[in-house]
Amino acid sequence: MEKIALQYSRFLTREVSIGHIPMGGHHPIRIQSMTTTDTMDTLATVEQTIRMVDTGCEYVRITAPSIKEAENLANIKKELRLRGYDVPLVADIHFTPNAAETAARIVEKVRVNPGNYADKKRFENIEYTSLAYEAELARIYKKFTPLVKICKEYGTAMRIGTNHGSLSDRIMSHYGDTPRGMVESAMEFIRMCEDLNYYNLVISMKASNTQVMVQAYRLLVDTMTKEGMNYPLHLGVTEAGDGEDGRIKSAVGIGTLLEDGLGDTIRVSLTEDPEFEAPVARALAARYENRVILQEAAAEKGITSRESILVKDLPYSPYVYNRRTTVPVQHIGGTHHPVVMLDVTSQNLKDPYFLAVAGYRYDAVLDKYNMADQACDLVYLGDQLPSFSFPGNLKQIYNYNTWLALQDKTNCHPIIPFAYYTNTVVKDDFLNLVLIKAGEAVDLSVLGPDTVILLETDAINGMAEQRAFFIAMLEAGVSVPVIIKRSYPDLNAEDLMLYAATDLGALLTDGFGDGIWVEAPQVALPSINATSFGILQATRTRISKAEYISCPSCGRTLFDLQVTTQLIRSRTDHLKGIKIGIMGCIVNGPGEMADADYGYVGTGPGKITLYRGKEVVKKNVNTERALDDLIDLIKGDGNWLEQR
Repeated sequence: MEKIALQYSRFLTREVSIGHIPMGGHHPIRIQSMTTTDTMDTLATVEQTIRMVDTGCEYVRITAPSIKEAENLANIKKELRLRGYDVPLVADIHFTPNAAETAARIVEKVRVNPGNYADKKRFENIEYTSLAYEAELARIYKKFTPLVKICKEYGTAMRIGTNHGSLSDRIMSHYGDTPRGMVESAMEFIRMCEDLNYYNLVISMKASNTQVMVQAYRLLVDTMTKEGMNYPLHLGVTEAGDGEDGRIKSAVGIGTLLEDGLGDTIRVSLTEDPEFEAPVARALAARYENRVILQEAAAEKGITSRESILVKDLPYSPYVYNRRTTVPVQHIGGTHHPVVMLDVTSQNLKDPYFLAVAGYRYDAVLDKYNMADQACDLVYLGDQLPSFSFPGNLKQIYNYNTWLALQDKTNCHPIIPFAYYTNTVVKDDFLNLVLIKAGEAVDLSVLGPDTVILLETDAINGMAEQRAFFIAMLEAGVSVPVIIKRSYPDLNAEDLMLYAATDLGALLTDGFGDGIWVEAPQVALPSINATSFGILQATRTRISKAEYISCPSCGRTLFDLQVTTQLIRSRTDHLKGIKIGIMGCIVNGPGEMADADYGYVGTGPGKITLYRGKEVVKKNVNTERALDDLIDLIKGDGNWLEQR
């Protein structure tokens, strides 16, 4: 990971056999999901699996929390085969080695979590000496060896799936709650497998925090490469949530890694029925299959793409988030949060009510604007002139000649193409947006202190080309703020969420960008605005709403996650900046919601336990009053606001 190629290519991994559908090597990126039914309900699980396969799943994961569920996998597999479905099945194991050993004799793959499998996780601050640490590893090796031997005997693959929120006390004592801790947790188990001459492995580094997830996978690849390993990677943002938020968050994490050429299989974790996950994963993966085709077609025509440069010795760390240092211009750059810019040229500029699409609701009685939490910061008007006064904190951006002719330039600023910038005599005293195409050679030393770069690209590998521009700025010591512009002329709203979240989210995750401008003429402006703010929220660079870390449900879930998530959202989504974890069971409980301010966790039929961070506040609350108690907890901490 010390170098990043601008020409897209995948990290070449070891081929792993999973039933009749191999993974890794030169095989396509595989799509998978997980059932939400009770594993003991054979017919319900079979029917849901069939729906998942019919929507694009190539592997189906099923929870096996105990031996009885593991044994029932045989009945599920038999019924699927009778119905003509030979999809490889994956058993999901957490705390029960004997269930894993049973399942490994039945299904094509088992998933084990190093933080839970034969390891200790009590969320206690325990100091481990070197001797105690090694003794624990020896104990785990002994407990883990039978499973490895069974997998070798039956030709069963294994996923070593580390989760950010379920690192063991032993790992936490040495590495803390960090990407490095996640990597070491997996590497310990990988080394045990290799010591036993078992190599049919897939590795994952999941987290609900996209920055942590991306850093962990990159560190994993770096660590594996140094030790001569190249195991396939299973990508996923755990507990991503539902709806637009879940899709955007998944695309930010998964898409960033796909842009780096990492990833052999994808699972998009949505708090929705699992058959809705595969199409999202397929849309993310297909983009890179098409990219390879486009690159090959260009090469056959003798076209040398400007993205084929290789960047070596990066001037920043891809393993730690640090925002690029810039000198602020107005409220752009520096320590200001990234801004959002919208193109409103398609709107009726004679009507002040149109600004509602940008987050400014006009009140005719008071003749004033009410500003929403997701109100954009700049609007592009091109050559059109509005017939009314704009809100004072909303900057109006015009094409240069139109701006030049304005009698009143208050809060109005120009876009100037770089080619004309040096010859432009009259510039704005406060803010000039200089339009630069990322692949062009430009002399940035001519830019004045009142300049913000508007960086665009039309390259196949647009994110990589824009990233190279940022790297060049770092190397040259240029501290001018940058608004990243991406145009998607043919996309619908669903694909826009995925593509923009990948392209812009990948840059923001690396600390690049002081603002974003998404253009999509086929998509309504409210959706573009919501997507823009959603990307900033998912990258943790600008918080504009509450965040829900909700698991996608599985056979362990003790309540209806979809209904409960929507109910909690309906009463708390006005709490800007609050993070609420909604977990179906203790497996995805205090660990997986480690990043949340409050937690709502199923602990038994009709029973909920409430958390403040990792601290249990109330145990075994009846479901009927659990949400009210959660709200009382938030109120008691002084974090409640009444809805406006």
